[in-house]
Amino acid sequence: MDPLLQILHDNAALKPAQLAAMLNRSEAEVTAKIKAYEADHIILGYRTILNEEKLGVDVVRAVIEVRITPEREGGFDRIAERVAKYAEVRSCYLMSGAYDLLVVVEGHDLREVAMFVSEKLATIQGVLSTATHFMLKPYKEQGVLMKPERHEERLAVTP
Repeated sequence: MDPLLQILHDNAALKPAQLAAMLNRSEAEVTAKIKAYEADHIILGYRTILNEEKLGVDVVRAVIEVRITPEREGGFDRIAERVAKYAEVRSCYLMSGAYDLLVVVEGHDLREVAMFVSEKLATIQGVLSTATHFMLKPYKEQGVLMKPERHEERLAVTP
């Protein structure tokens, strides 16, 4: 992977001047490379990881296992693309194993997520079954620990 992409993947908040210094390139070269990656849809977006607990944000997240029947011409893609277009869906993956799609959903409350599953997701032609698992507490998000590590200093044990 291009070192520029690796650095941006780890910290997208770095400015072009900082990236240029890290890569020993000109700022203009780095900026042009980033714009080219965006135009080629290699860089699709930028995200900030928030500690929602500290912000007091109430969001309900669920991971949903979905079994589907692949379509004759489109395989799993057509149904997966249809599912992915819903506003409630944050991520959608084709999986190996006991189910076909893994769908990550967000809502304001349990009822909103349940309504999405029962009224939208489960009613799609080709969806055979769903299994919903609610996320209770995040410990790590996209490689970032949600709480800083504690360095407890213990007193020396003496006999």
